[in-house]
Amino acid sequence: MKLMFFIIAALLFGSVNLNAQYTRPIKDTVGFAWSAVDMDRFIGYLNKNANDEGYPANGLVAGISPHDDYLYAGKVYYPLYKNIRAREFVIIGLTHGTVRKVIKDPADILILDNFQLWKGPYAGVKVSPLRDEIQKNLNPSYYTINNDAQSVEHSIEALIPFIQHYNREIKITPIMVTAMDLDRMELISSQLSQIISNYIDKNNLKLGSDIFFLISSDADHYGKDFNNSPFGEDENAHKTATDNDKRIAKECLMTEINSGAVKNLTDELWDKKPTPLWCGRYSIPFGLLTVSKVVKETAGKNIEGKVFKYSDTVTEGVLPVKNTKMGLTAPANFTHWCGWLSAGFYLK
Repeated sequence: MKLMFFIIAALLFGSVNLNAQYTRPIKDTVGFAWSAVDMDRFIGYLNKNANDEGYPANGLVAGISPHDDYLYAGKVYYPLYKNIRAREFVIIGLTHGTVRKVIKDPADILILDNFQLWKGPYAGVKVSPLRDEIQKNLNPSYYTINNDAQSVEHSIEALIPFIQHYNREIKITPIMVTAMDLDRMELISSQLSQIISNYIDKNNLKLGSDIFFLISSDADHYGKDFNNSPFGEDENAHKTATDNDKRIAKECLMTEINSGAVKNLTDELWDKKPTPLWCGRYSIPFGLLTVSKVVKETAGKNIEGKVFKYSDTVTEGVLPVKNTKMGLTAPANFTHWCGWLSAGFYLK
């Protein structure tokens, strides 16, 4: 009897360890809402105080989302997620500088993970079988599997509380994008989009209602702390830099998305001087190339973008949401501020 007890205990203990090993841990425990109570309270505040300007949900298949602290950027997240009810998400994140140092700054590849679950405020979030299809069928030179990289990068986890609030039974496919040139993006996105399209067709999924694409990005990171203050560090500099962000968003995202539009965006984010420090300078063009190809393959249509809202830490200040565990991870002043936008992409 004792032997049987120890065997059962060992199996149970091993099972607990296995689950812990294959659940992706939370990276940012401060900036986002990781309890159901906190997330419900936060959405309740946004429902009463955020203006979504009536953007339609019909035909919406993809979006660009911020990943900054909720107490700063909550009103920019809101108009996008308010209109999403899909049950499966392809989340295209990026590779921040702090992460690149940890993983020795790889380039020209996507970074996938092998976790079985990601943590969410309501329950564990399952990883879609699509990830296995990608790992099985994507050219091995186009990606690597690195759980450590996915564990220290917050650009994907930031989106999970919002999508899970509106649909508890979600599945995700997390993809991190590293630095790569446009030719490399075209190659990888073409093969990746074909794999995703096959998965959509095989499972009879509908774009927008069954499967949705999210691209994670904040806009300009401005000030001496980012070594990025080409216009100075005062109120006029802030206006000049935010006006430039808004111009880029209007000219490059509020249009039909094709290779030409993506090239215009990379010209702005990679080559133009002074170059705005958008952390999504690779995730956005790669994500838009992939989404546009999937939509063309599965629906025979193009996509067109609408910018829902742009703002920044100085303009927004701190949202007065009380009695949560959420906090701030960075200051907001003329020497350290961050811009963000939310955008949606519609079938055309």
